[in-house]
Amino acid sequence: QAQLEESGGGLVQSGGSLRLSCASPRSIYRINTMTWSRQIPGKERELVAAITSGRSTNYADSVKGRFTISVDNAKNTVYLQMNSLKPEDTAVYYCDGRIDIATIEGINTLDARGQGTLVTVSS
Repeated sequence: QAQLEESGGGLVQSGGSLRLSCASPRSIYRINTMTWSRQIPGKERELVAAITSGRSTNYADSVKGRFTISVDNAKNTVYLQMNSLKPEDTAVYYCDGRIDIATIEGINTLDARGQGTLVTVSS
């Protein structure tokens, strides 16, 4: 399993915005599929947004219209733009998915997982 690194979390007031980033520390061929999920301690992880290899997107109803998932193919980075943040968005956010690695044998697809970044929204 490959490692991903999230960044961009922090403290923001209700109504504010944050942009989370997720990238591989190693050189990769491309981002294949990726999801952003979040978890509050003591609760189950919730899938927030997903993007496919064809770059179609899906969102949880709780964030639809406020969050946007996107991929910068040149930087091989996945973003989660979060607008109109609410206190109930407070959680640790994780990126997980699949990345493509170029090898001498061809393209290999690996599962990849991040360690999480904390987002705190104050009321």
